[in-house]
Amino acid sequence: MTKMTTIPENYNNIRAGIVELLKSARSATARNVNSIMTAVYWDIGRRIVKFEQDGEHRAEYGEQLIEQLSEDLTRQFGRGFGRANLWQMRAFYRAWPETKILQTLSGESISPINPNNIDDDSSTVLALASRFPLPWSAYVRLLSVKNPEARAFYEAEALRSGWSIRQLDRQIGSQFYERIALSHNKAAMLVKAANSEPLPPPVSARPQAANQ
Repeated sequence: MTKMTTIPENYNNIRAGIVELLKSARSATARNVNSIMTAVYWDIGRRIVKFEQDGEHRAEYGEQLIEQLSEDLTRQFGRGFGRANLWQMRAFYRAWPETKILQTLSGESISPINPNNIDDDSSTVLALASRFPLPWSAYVRLLSVKNPEARAFYEAEALRSGWSIRQLDRQIGSQFYERIALSHNKAAMLVKAANSEPLPPPVSARPQAANQ
């Protein structure tokens, strides 16, 4: 194979364009895989909750189920399916039930997923992936926010502003939702949050994350 002896003037342009194309494609692939796995985790949580509801003693039933699933899934698939992980998936489904994820944030239906036929549709996970645009670690952090309205706010803002996990964590830790609710200039605060790291509130006003 012969190398080019003379590099055309516009070679750098085509090379740079191809490099950007490949970077974009790899980034999109990573996002798609992340969304698919998040949908899988949601569906695992859904199946756990539905299975529990068939048990006579639900609390004990759930403990035993999580323990057995963790052992079996870890043996077959390795790390990522410990008891704590499975409890997170269960909590994830309960915080984002079917009625919530089958709608857009604006409340307009985007289905064609049949909520009564999820178990029988092998393409459902792929369809569900579009409902989870944030990375799994973002949803795990959002689970720590106990107020459903605050959680929905952080989810929407993270998506709208493209917050990293670190930014999301800082916004939650600084009680951004509560501060913006008290602000007389909400629009300015949202713009600032979208373009920079938030400034934490005074130490005396900052609660523990568990109280969110």
